[in-house]
Amino acid sequence: MSNPLQLVLFDVDGTLVDSQASIVSAMTGAFDAINMAVPARKAILSIVGLSLPQAMASLAPNSDAAVHQRLVVAYKESYFAQRQQQGASHSPLYPGALDVLETLHSVPDILLGVATGKSKRGLDALIEAHGLERFFVTRQVADFHPSKPHPSMIETARAETGVETGQTVMIGDTSFDMDMAAAAGVKGIGVSWGYHPPLDLHRAVCVVDRFDELPPAIRQVLSQ
Repeated sequence: MSNPLQLVLFDVDGTLVDSQASIVSAMTGAFDAINMAVPARKAILSIVGLSLPQAMASLAPNSDAAVHQRLVVAYKESYFAQRQQQGASHSPLYPGALDVLETLHSVPDILLGVATGKSKRGLDALIEAHGLERFFVTRQVADFHPSKPHPSMIETARAETGVETGQTVMIGDTSFDMDMAAAAGVKGIGVSWGYHPPLDLHRAVCVVDRFDELPPAIRQVLSQ
């Protein structure tokens, strides 16, 4: 009898790639473009993981929906221009990320996926830049879902792969990722190298400090 399929879902920004410099720069460009005061770096990093409309509403709470939409458009334009100029260096993979993806991908019973606040265009470009096309059997992006921490991304990934909740784990660096996992009834593993302090990841089953700690953590979490 074969083992049940397991689904390992990764957040992207702050989990697989270190995109903080590009995000802060693009957000600065967006606010500058419509002559608004640029939020502090800490505030910008605190909203990484949210879909852009929710992120702008959080960063500019006293502005209306029309202003938020202008910021969304300006951010996309700024981010796209940077990515065109910088290529793969725009959002580098964290050390050890590729090795762990290779390790997990080599296990027949493990399926890999992505659940991210990035757009489809942004995720596709990043995956192509780093040569990650072969790894992810399901890719959930902001274009087609409510913002994290709504469970829609995880529920859709499970529906696409046929994996049970007890055999699914979400890996991420923010409280939004861990809250999304809890909302979907799956376990979450936090990573300490991202954009939210580890103390904010209190809904995670565990928090790891290095990429090479992930495979054993995943095995332990999914065996419980």
